[in-house]
Amino acid sequence: MGVTRENIMTELDRIQLPDGGSLVSHDMIRALSVEAGQVRFVIEAATPEDARKMEPIRAAAVKLVGDLPGVEGVSAVLTAHGPAQSAQPAQKAQKAPPSDLKIGGHPKPQAGKIKPAGVKRIISIGSGKGGVGKSTVSANLAVALARAGKRVGLLDADIYGPSQPRMMGLTGKPQASDDNQLLPPEAYGVKVMSIGLMLEEGQAVVWRGPMLMGALQQFLTEVAWGDLDVLLVDLPPGTGDVLLTLAQKSELAGAIMVSTPQDVALLDARKGIDMLNRLEVPLIGLIENMSVYVCPKCGHEEHMFGEGGVAAEATKIGAPLLAQLPIDLETRLGGDAGRPVAAGDGVMSQAYGKLAGRLIEAGVI
Repeated sequence: MGVTRENIMTELDRIQLPDGGSLVSHDMIRALSVEAGQVRFVIEAATPEDARKMEPIRAAAVKLVGDLPGVEGVSAVLTAHGPAQSAQPAQKAQKAPPSDLKIGGHPKPQAGKIKPAGVKRIISIGSGKGGVGKSTVSANLAVALARAGKRVGLLDADIYGPSQPRMMGLTGKPQASDDNQLLPPEAYGVKVMSIGLMLEEGQAVVWRGPMLMGALQQFLTEVAWGDLDVLLVDLPPGTGDVLLTLAQKSELAGAIMVSTPQDVALLDARKGIDMLNRLEVPLIGLIENMSVYVCPKCGHEEHMFGEGGVAAEATKIGAPLLAQLPIDLETRLGGDAGRPVAAGDGVMSQAYGKLAGRLIEAGVI
């Protein structure tokens, strides 16, 4: 008989915290999944400072769960729901957002291009079409940059299809500061803001273009991002209003384009690159996602979406090929479970670490 969620929670309830409670009684276990003997979960502390102190507790949790019959492997990650205490030194208290807070609506007049105070640069991550893994790349690159010591924010600008709360393991609505700025929750060292944090699960956003523009403006001006080396913006696919607004209304330092190698995806990616050129947004480089599938049993490689298409396109337009990322089961499982693969220690974590390192070495971030 295989291990169950109940078995695991019973074991985790045995781990006592300094105040006498347990991981379970304090509701600190998130994104628990059990699949083929592999157990994954997240331990969510109140702040990054608390999370850093809990490594011995994480290690104890891994050992306890790993000793259960039927468990073949355990992965546990520490994260934090709230921002670091030092990130907002002037804010003494947090509170729920005001009841009359409205996200969306027509944008307000602005004197110049927006860049939140304390944010060094804004970089967008886009794709010509959906389904190429743009949001997955955005989440994991943000985590990899944070692990490399950078102060990172992640803005989920895919208003119609927000996925970053799930991918980053975040639940609950953001808190507000004394001056009614939204405080972005933090996970894996990354500050995150998304319309998905303010909606009920399954609730659709039914807005026309001007409402999107207003929401994007609010996320740039009414969120207490604090001091960041980079704010990554996960764009919706295509060449619509959000990219147009971001390029025209904010100080966008550059853009990264994600595509799979197949011709259909590249056709749309070229349109996205053309739009960047028209808007005079620097193209930082291309990422080829789902470049190859490597069989975990025999090591056979299969190029399911074609081979080298993005690399050839990068050479053609004279843009850097930043990474070629394979199809990977752990990446998918981690995204569904709110545990980005870049937060671990496997092959894909190393791939994202290499991508982050390349951007840092090039002075992009």
